[in-house]
Amino acid sequence: MDATFLVIVLVLVSFGLIMMFSASYANAFYLKGNSLFYISRQLPAAAFGIFVMLVASRVDYRIFKPLAFPLYLLSLALLVIVLFMKPLNHARRWIFIGPINFQPSEIAKFAVVIFFAALICKNYQKMATFQYGIGVFLLALAPIVLLMIKEPHLSGTVLILSLGAVMMFIGGTDVRWFIAGGIVAVAGIAAVIIEPDLLTALAHYAGERIEIWLDPFSDPIDAGFQTVQSLYAIGSGGLMGAGIGASRQKYLYLPEPYNDFIFAIVCEELGFVGAVVIIGIFVLLIWRGFVIATRCPDRFGSLVAAGLTAQVGLQTLLNIAVVTNTLPNTGISLPFFSYGGTSLVMLLGEMGVILSISRKTPIEKE
Repeated sequence: MDATFLVIVLVLVSFGLIMMFSASYANAFYLKGNSLFYISRQLPAAAFGIFVMLVASRVDYRIFKPLAFPLYLLSLALLVIVLFMKPLNHARRWIFIGPINFQPSEIAKFAVVIFFAALICKNYQKMATFQYGIGVFLLALAPIVLLMIKEPHLSGTVLILSLGAVMMFIGGTDVRWFIAGGIVAVAGIAAVIIEPDLLTALAHYAGERIEIWLDPFSDPIDAGFQTVQSLYAIGSGGLMGAGIGASRQKYLYLPEPYNDFIFAIVCEELGFVGAVVIIGIFVLLIWRGFVIATRCPDRFGSLVAAGLTAQVGLQTLLNIAVVTNTLPNTGISLPFFSYGGTSLVMLLGEMGVILSISRKTPIEKE
């Protein structure tokens, strides 16, 4: 398997565990009475995730092709089930099974990549048409998006839509449809910025977040509190940072410093230089993932590798954009860094699929 990709993944996991512990111990002591509470759960999850990754790297990735539609149906079923779970932070995003909880959206992301890759392989010669290049994929995305909006899970919705668009673009959908969609999106964003009153036409959940995004300091002690504290953390990091463990914002100022906003603590403790290094490692991972995709001798494997790599890239980009207030606060985790055992295991399993694709075995071209 591709040793370079494996090493990059392990480096990110190592950095992620260090920063997660540093960002979490104050909250863990205050909330749980044990400063090791979060890291003591993340470490076993990381170890198990690495084991899953290595096992997945030995499994022939082509087994997912006939399972694409069942996996898609499973993801829909889980997204329905989650709507009947107890809410957490005013949202129903987690399924609770005893001590284990997970977000069905994590499975939905993987299912979209696999299902779209299988559809593209089946209709590759017809991707330039509206029916097979746009229509089929919109029909597949619609129920997933509607269910995720119902949770509500704005960040997951944006990520799923972006991931679907990437898969369609790679698969050969006519570029004109992306240009048209981009124009509509830019026009909508511009209209909201120019005329904030248009926000009243949006759902209250999304509208409030966009208002705070435009001016987080308009409500710095309530709706804009998390974003304001994140910006304070980033700004106080300076060029070289305060040093690992020396963050002040993690001491109950910044909410969720070990989860969605862990990158703010990275910036505060490692500074601009450290943040750039972390981003650079992510860029290396994405580059290597696409190298594996381009070298894969069959179309399905190439599409899956590209899709899973794009997922990591999009999620990283969205998280950093949210933490820096470049995008509205949508609650999206940073891959390999944010707290969450099941999501880390799922992510590492997906990296294992990419490693499986990277293995140089004789495969007949389609």
